[in-house]
Amino acid sequence: MSTSAPLPPPASPSTGTPAPSPRGPFVLLNDEPVAESGADLLGVGRAARQLAGLLVASRTSTPFTLAVDAGWGMGKSSLMRLVDAELAHAPEVHTVWYNAWTSQGADALEGLIKSVLMRFDRRVLRRALQRISERRALLRAVRAVTTVAAGPLGAAGLVDELWKTLSVNSQARNEMRGAIGELVQEWSQTDDFRPRRLLVVFIDDLDRCPEETVLAVCEAVKVYLDVPGLEFVIGCDRSALAPNGLLRDLSPAASAFMEKIFQTSYRIPVPDQQGVRAYIDWCARTVGIDQLLDERLTTMLAERSARNPRRIKRLVNGFVLEATLNPMWDDFAPEAVVRTLLLQYFYPDFYRMVAGAAGSGAGDVIAEFRTYREVRRLLRTPDPIPVAELPTVTRFLREHDLPEQDADGRDATLSRLERQLPSTFPEMVRDQEFTSLIDGLVALPRSEELLRRLREGAELPAAVEPEPAAAYVQSLPTQAQPPAGAYGGMPAGAYGGMPAGAYGAMPAGAYGGMPPGAYGAVPAGRTAAPGADVAPLRYVRILWVDDHPRNNETLVNAFRAAGAVVRIAEDSAAADAALAVERPTLIVSDIERDGNPREGLEHLARLRRDGRYDGPFVFYAGRVTPERSAVAEELGAHLTSSGPEIERLVLRAAEAERPLP
Repeated sequence: MSTSAPLPPPASPSTGTPAPSPRGPFVLLNDEPVAESGADLLGVGRAARQLAGLLVASRTSTPFTLAVDAGWGMGKSSLMRLVDAELAHAPEVHTVWYNAWTSQGADALEGLIKSVLMRFDRRVLRRALQRISERRALLRAVRAVTTVAAGPLGAAGLVDELWKTLSVNSQARNEMRGAIGELVQEWSQTDDFRPRRLLVVFIDDLDRCPEETVLAVCEAVKVYLDVPGLEFVIGCDRSALAPNGLLRDLSPAASAFMEKIFQTSYRIPVPDQQGVRAYIDWCARTVGIDQLLDERLTTMLAERSARNPRRIKRLVNGFVLEATLNPMWDDFAPEAVVRTLLLQYFYPDFYRMVAGAAGSGAGDVIAEFRTYREVRRLLRTPDPIPVAELPTVTRFLREHDLPEQDADGRDATLSRLERQLPSTFPEMVRDQEFTSLIDGLVALPRSEELLRRLREGAELPAAVEPEPAAAYVQSLPTQAQPPAGAYGGMPAGAYGGMPAGAYGAMPAGAYGGMPPGAYGAVPAGRTAAPGADVAPLRYVRILWVDDHPRNNETLVNAFRAAGAVVRIAEDSAAADAALAVERPTLIVSDIERDGNPREGLEHLARLRRDGRYDGPFVFYAGRVTPERSAVAEELGAHLTSSGPEIERLVLRAAEAERPLP
């Protein structure tokens, strides 16, 4: 861990002078796996001890392969490291670590086999090389014997010679498993060692590798290293290696081969509530924000992170980076950073509205939500609405174009009201962690100024998401680079947003972004293969209608860099003129423009009615309500507030436009 600069003290609400920071200096957490039982905060030490005991007791049952199965960030590496530490105390048990992510393709097969061979004694390696040499034709035997006799080779030199000899051609490859089996048998079964020696090979991060590497590692394990004396413990997410995951393009024969790799699996359970809360408390104390997390915030962080330890660490580090590096927070208490980032991270749809479009007639969406909560409570009670509360109800209904009284009763009034409000409101009003988060944010000193800054600075809707244009933008081949922080954090400086990477890069596709390499796209830092499609959207023509085009610059630039033609129209008349010249592949439009809160919907209705455009149409709006969704569906259009959803729809349109081969 490294120490950051201390937080600037927040201003005191009563005097305006700086108040003492609750703690400091702040520090960052590392992301290293737990390697010793004393650092085990989630109670996996017991499982590690039992698993290590099973591996030792099963030395006479080798070879076999065990999968340590869990999703990203759920502690696979930590459990395996703790098992390794336990095995250090077992007699005649040795271990090897191999990170599959460090090699690619066929190199992974060679790297794994060499890593295993390097663990054996030099005398065993030398005799194995001698045996292999004696079985070969005279010319090859002379070369091998001469090499061995030429001088004292170290273990690395002997392993290199063994690999050259065993991999020189297909016939030698056929002999490799037998040769390695003899080598392991000599190493593990001698009069000098009781019980027989055991080598446990840990393979980590297999589920982060491309298909070619996964297959190469599995080939090494099952074809060449499947010999008595070896046990393999492989950390991976089994679902990622399933036919609908990384290996979705396998042939039936290859899929059947993969089914034989693992004899058994241990699925790491999700930490229990008590354990994960203790883990959050430790993280908060370590970085210095423990006084900023109350009971409800801790519960939210535990449940909304799916009790994922790595996700919790990255979010906690995000608090520290944002509060320390972003000058926007100089004027606010550290708790403002915590609550704002929790809102953004766990409620991205709501946050887009907070930092994008204000609520209808309410000044901002938070005020609208809190008023809705109160009006909902009053409409749901069987008692008469108190006279003092009646003006609030009346005003709120009028602001949403509803009559003060509904002949069908209060339930019907509430139902009609909720059709005019964001679709997420009815669910969120029942979420106690969310309502507590919002109330706490509003109660902070200078909260009105904070919310004003968020609204005024958020000109790019895509930047509001934690992963705007996420992996897809990164993967597209570009003539111009995407904005700083497009993956893993908001663009630096956006409404005083987080510094690039403040949350840490999330796994590709974690929030719905397209996987690297989608549609021929080239991952960052790599060169397109011969014949690769370096402009995957070159057949796409997009007409983007919005009276505030700067809101869409991130996505527009990404699509143009990928080869799409994107034309901008700032009103319906300009869109009509563009349509008269050329039919687009796709139209993306806002809803509120030209002073009309329904102009986008009405414009599409005119286009459909007059037969001027019958193709794909997407409404990209910060405010998604049941009424808007229903009208969009009637018009044959999509309605979304999500940048990644726009990406998927554009890619779908690109597929439809591709000429047949």
